[in-house]
Amino acid sequence: MTRKDIRFREIFHLRGPNMWTYRPVLQAIVDIGELEDYPSNRIPGYHERLKALLPSLVEHRCSYGERGGFLRRVEEGTWPAHILEHVTLELQNLAGLPGGFGKARETLERGVYKVIVRAWQEQVTLAALHEARELILAAMEDRPFDVAAAVGRLADLVDSRCLGPSTASIVEAADDRGIPRIRLLETGNLVQLGHGAAMRRIWTAETDRTSAIAEGISRDKDLTKRLLRDCGVPVPEGREADSAEDAWEAARDIGLPVCVKPVDGNHGRGVFIDVRTREDVEMAYGVAAGEGSGVLVERSIPGSEHRLLVIGGRLVAANRGDAVKVIGDGAHDVRELVERQINSDPRRGPSESHPLSRIRMDSAARIELARQKLAPEAIPDAGREVLIQRNANHEFDVTDEVHPETAEIAALAARVVGLDIAGIDLVCEDISRPLAEQGGAIVEVNAGPGLLMHLKPGAGKPRPVGKAIVDHLFPDGASGRIPIVGVTGSHGATAVTRIVARLLSLSGRHTGLACGDGLFFDRRQLEKGDCAHWEYANRILMNRAIEAAVLENGSDAIATEGLAYDRCQIGVITDFDAARHIGRSYIDTPELAFNALRTQVDLVLRDGAAILNARVAELVEMAGLCDGEVIYFALDPSLPAIATHLEQGRRAVVVRHGQIVLASNGGEIPLARLKDVPFSEDGGNAGQTENVLAAVGAAWALGITPDVMRTGIETFFAGE
Repeated sequence: MTRKDIRFREIFHLRGPNMWTYRPVLQAIVDIGELEDYPSNRIPGYHERLKALLPSLVEHRCSYGERGGFLRRVEEGTWPAHILEHVTLELQNLAGLPGGFGKARETLERGVYKVIVRAWQEQVTLAALHEARELILAAMEDRPFDVAAAVGRLADLVDSRCLGPSTASIVEAADDRGIPRIRLLETGNLVQLGHGAAMRRIWTAETDRTSAIAEGISRDKDLTKRLLRDCGVPVPEGREADSAEDAWEAARDIGLPVCVKPVDGNHGRGVFIDVRTREDVEMAYGVAAGEGSGVLVERSIPGSEHRLLVIGGRLVAANRGDAVKVIGDGAHDVRELVERQINSDPRRGPSESHPLSRIRMDSAARIELARQKLAPEAIPDAGREVLIQRNANHEFDVTDEVHPETAEIAALAARVVGLDIAGIDLVCEDISRPLAEQGGAIVEVNAGPGLLMHLKPGAGKPRPVGKAIVDHLFPDGASGRIPIVGVTGSHGATAVTRIVARLLSLSGRHTGLACGDGLFFDRRQLEKGDCAHWEYANRILMNRAIEAAVLENGSDAIATEGLAYDRCQIGVITDFDAARHIGRSYIDTPELAFNALRTQVDLVLRDGAAILNARVAELVEMAGLCDGEVIYFALDPSLPAIATHLEQGRRAVVVRHGQIVLASNGGEIPLARLKDVPFSEDGGNAGQTENVLAAVGAAWALGITPDVMRTGIETFFAGE
């Protein structure tokens, strides 16, 4: 076979729900050219080479619904676009993003396909798509391809661009509760949970309830200790030292052994416990001084260090840390033993995805070795136990062992400092006994505590700390949602959004509007021109002042951007004319046009409503797809769909005897005469009248009173 190619014509990032799925995806327009004549079974050895390069493809079930189903399709004959879909997903899986949605669909142009794959993060999936193309071509042409290197490149992108596991645990817990989220930094862990006025923000284990004053207090260990002591929380006695000599004086006053640590350090750096000699105190002072702005000397508390996680005034997890040791073998030096016996543990690593840190031969470790008359280059005798680090990772879950009094003291410590989420470092011999009877004490209170040790403990039960944070931020089942009205259709969507936004504002809610006429906050216009796009809708949902949002979604935006929200209270479809959409944004059939617009109905919440035009058969068909209520609107109240709907006890907005009427099984409520509704041109403009009916249906579903609706539509004029 002569060299053939796979070309990407365009790649769209659909950042929200779309015509393919509820989740963000990349949609690639792929031109396979002459390969249209070469399905996989016509390329000698291709099946075998692809399988050898990516043996894990055997797990892809594909259309056969069984293990090995996709590879069977390759063997029997399928096209490169289909293979591209599966290889892209598998490369993401190997890089640490398992699962995912994928599709490959033909277009009306020969050899041109749409390939749609789940995009957890745009740059990662874009890179995976290009790596997949190169792998597929290499398999076709029987040339080498370094799969491990490709996966490594993708894994690096995952580490740098995807949410860290601690933040991800919170976001996943929010998703389980149906709380929407918006990532505020492309490569960071700052995330908004909820929309508009109902939002909360997190930055890993800090929230918008985390006081800056409290965080500042927690960094000053001496101040923290004084505040805790004054409130009856047990803390070790001690004081700040301003020189190595003063540190020794403090140690003698307190009584040996002592703990020497930075005043404002973190992550255990520069902390020395059980220090017993002047030489060790002065060495420890030198290291601790380099890690902070001052040095504390405190009484050394006997026992193990524990990390207690307090969220919203309640203990939710606790871990115990043990000292790190190696055992000499008479052949390897200490540095080598650390690498072989400790750092070889796959749980240890530099990234947040590793629950345990790698042990470094830093100055603190060297001092610990010196206390044992050893150096990193020394070779300990076989069987000799060598202490490397006293305050190591907190890898043992002990949540169920914490004494109730100790849990209360930890919660009190968090309150005293003022932290809504706090990592309490506590030293004692037995966490199941009260602190008072064993001389235990709290040694630090930390803001922004690490969560991974509780999500992936080295031993014991993982704790749902992400869920605890979400429950703290959204108590009593709060959803984090504001009313969102999404509007689409072949005609009139902009007008409907303008009227609905007016009615919401009149009802007393600060309303954001993004539509074909611009971006608005209440009556104030922020942007002019076409703002019926993801970017502008997202800006509204990120605004803390917004209490309700009205968002227009054209078929082009749905097909190439996706929607900015996961679900909505109200979904309005004004009408459906397939010819208006075909030939745009790779919508080339009536079915695809239908699927694009139905996305708006798919997203309606169970307690929400779809507002649909009963005159249009396709929209009546969509009614069965709605999870919530359906409210029809129509100029003609005698339409079969309206009659059946009302017989079933449902609601409709119709025109009867020149009046807009709210109809239900409870009867009909006249709302306004058409001649008093200027936008309808006294009822003479059928399209404009339908737009008014659609807006009234949305307002009715939102619980806006008839008086407000009447005032709104009677004072709304074209061009506003």
